[in-house]
Amino acid sequence: MKVLADLPRPVLDLAAAFVDAGEEIALVGGPVRDAFLEVPPKDIDLTTSATPEDTERLLRAWGARTWDMGREFGTIGGARAGLEVEVTTYRTDEYEVGSRKPAVAFGDSLEGDLSRRDFTVNAMAVRLPGLELVDPHDGLGDLARGVLRTPVTAEQSFDDDPLRIMRAARFAAQLGFDVVGDVREAMTAMASRLEIVSAERVRAELERLLVGDHPRAGLRLLVDTGVAEVVLPELALLRETVDEHGRHKDVYEHTLTVLDQAVDLETGPDGPVPGPDLVLRLAAVMHDVGKPATRRFEPGGGVSFHHHELVGAKLTAKRMRALTFDKQTTKDVARLVELHLRFHGYGDGAWTDSAVRRYVTDAGPLLERLHRLTRADSTTRNRRKAARLSAAYDDLERRIEELAEAEELAAIRPDLDGSRIMELLGISPGPLVGRAYQHLLALRMEEGPLGDERAEAELLAWWAEQPESSA
Repeated sequence: MKVLADLPRPVLDLAAAFVDAGEEIALVGGPVRDAFLEVPPKDIDLTTSATPEDTERLLRAWGARTWDMGREFGTIGGARAGLEVEVTTYRTDEYEVGSRKPAVAFGDSLEGDLSRRDFTVNAMAVRLPGLELVDPHDGLGDLARGVLRTPVTAEQSFDDDPLRIMRAARFAAQLGFDVVGDVREAMTAMASRLEIVSAERVRAELERLLVGDHPRAGLRLLVDTGVAEVVLPELALLRETVDEHGRHKDVYEHTLTVLDQAVDLETGPDGPVPGPDLVLRLAAVMHDVGKPATRRFEPGGGVSFHHHELVGAKLTAKRMRALTFDKQTTKDVARLVELHLRFHGYGDGAWTDSAVRRYVTDAGPLLERLHRLTRADSTTRNRRKAARLSAAYDDLERRIEELAEAEELAAIRPDLDGSRIMELLGISPGPLVGRAYQHLLALRMEEGPLGDERAEAELLAWWAEQPESSA
């Protein structure tokens, strides 16, 4: 536990202050798990016998600025010289009938506190300041085996806190671990219990799942156990598009592959799409959710999914609003779903410069993500077809770069601004200015930069045809 041996000295000083006051204190949960995985702890989570009031007093004596947003759950936060800690009183949680929030009862022992934690790999603690490992449920063994198991029966654990069902999938995605049989069975049997958990808490776990190192594993666990039918039914429904006659590909498996490929196309921190990118990953998961509603078996044995991108964008926005995603993330993901087919049809390279400009303008700040989603959406096993699609998109990106260099494509605007439009037409601010602006923008998209002289002539010609011009 070299990582734990290198704990910041102020943490050990804080622990000594608790012990001197007659209290127990231990590092617990994620930091301990990560230490055995040789990952530096991201957070300093501590648990103690002290009440929240005594914890707050001891933190202040340590010299910390404190906050108590988690007081109702027994948690007091503190920060000193850039170091943040959270200290939680030993506790037990359970949901009351009809409640969407867990009821909290404070416990009286470290072992009791560990027994109410979600999984054994998170139910390890290190007593401070002496660095004594406390592992009553063989979390270290499960960590070595790469499995998720609950300290008590899975049914009891999930009944106490149904959100742990989502956490099982989240940790499968983060750690790449398997769940043991009774955990999987309890997830299936108790999936409906998630309905009492607030959408905000479910969404937070789904986000953590998606930005994990193995999001495919987490999503597959949700679908296989039926949990996705409660929290992300659009993904679960994709399995129903399996065509036993093989007239089209398996949309569900295709979606998981697209997610994998999108993850592979994320960039480092200095690239245009630094990973993990939640928007890109959500768009990959949701890009084909419109297919079940639009599937049609055509005469002659074919299958069509006409306008599934438009239907999918609406379904995506609706689900993300239900899960309380913020407005911008919802808007961005839905827009990517809507645009993900736009490239198809470019295969022969026949797009005009105008069509390329519209592609870029419609994508706006999402262009780099759209590049990656479109490339990830190619899962054909036909090497010649895959090579042809890749070459076509290479060509499109090359044309985008060339046009951008020539005319600053990313910020396309009409040659005349609103003030000049009003001056030339002698009109005041209002809808007419917007109509004139859109006319000039359309010309700009079709023909590229016009120059002021021609733009003014085009504007005056358009104005002469408007009924308001003679008013």
